[in-house]
Amino acid sequence: MRYTLRQLAIFIAVARHQNISRAALELHMSQSAASEAMLKLENTYQLELFERSKNRLLLTSVGESLRKEAESVLASCQTLEQSLRGHKSIGHLTVAASYTIGNHLVTRYLAGYLRDFPNADVQLEVANTPEVAAKVLNYEVDIGMIEGEVQHRDLELIPWIKDELVVFCAADHPLARQGKLTAQDVRTVNWILREPESGARHTLDRALEELLPTMNIYLELKHNEAIKNAVETGLGIGCLSRIVLQKNFDSGDLVPLALPRRDMSRTLYFALPKQRAQSDAVQHWMDICNR
Repeated sequence: MRYTLRQLAIFIAVARHQNISRAALELHMSQSAASEAMLKLENTYQLELFERSKNRLLLTSVGESLRKEAESVLASCQTLEQSLRGHKSIGHLTVAASYTIGNHLVTRYLAGYLRDFPNADVQLEVANTPEVAAKVLNYEVDIGMIEGEVQHRDLELIPWIKDELVVFCAADHPLARQGKLTAQDVRTVNWILREPESGARHTLDRALEELLPTMNIYLELKHNEAIKNAVETGLGIGCLSRIVLQKNFDSGDLVPLALPRRDMSRTLYFALPKQRAQSDAVQHWMDICNR
């Protein structure tokens, strides 16, 4: 493309005013710059767009036909410009969240975000922590929300909120009355846990590091609800976020089991690529989540 949008705007203004000076004044430029732009446009395409008569510039037949096309091109570009500016304020957002966050926390913040951006298209993708981190690093999503510390030089982790893992069993399990686990209990019970790559599993493995080789990991499941259901049926005991379990504890379906002197706390994080400028939508989402 050998013409510029600025040249088209000058051409249209000159055609409307039939005068270089008035066109330049409208476009906030000098008369000489406007004249030079028109001459360059004509010379580039070897066309005569205007007939110069006294103090007026009249379109030639070629200029008249090109004027309509130029106006159409410029109008389309202005429409695109408005759309681009509008999309910035609309707040479109794609969030990837690990299972606990995606299934139990994100929906708490959607209402507030959509109140501020009622026309926003908000997409939520739920996966385990490594998969969420990969999506962030590959620029497949705008922001990630994860349960574990993923070490990568191109990944920025921003601490969000504190969380706690809780070991639990069914209400009729023999350990329910005991209310806590001894080291011997840890070794002998059947464990139903999240997959090794998950943030919850990393926290538990860290807390029970020296006992891991002797633990009986009976099932490894990817979804929190599947683990809760398996524990409720008496297949073993589990370990999940208190966020996931609190309603079950309140109803009495499941019972928490204490692990004395074991650190089961963890931090949930926002995950962003270090090399990417943070959008207004992402910042607003983080602000909503931090309220």
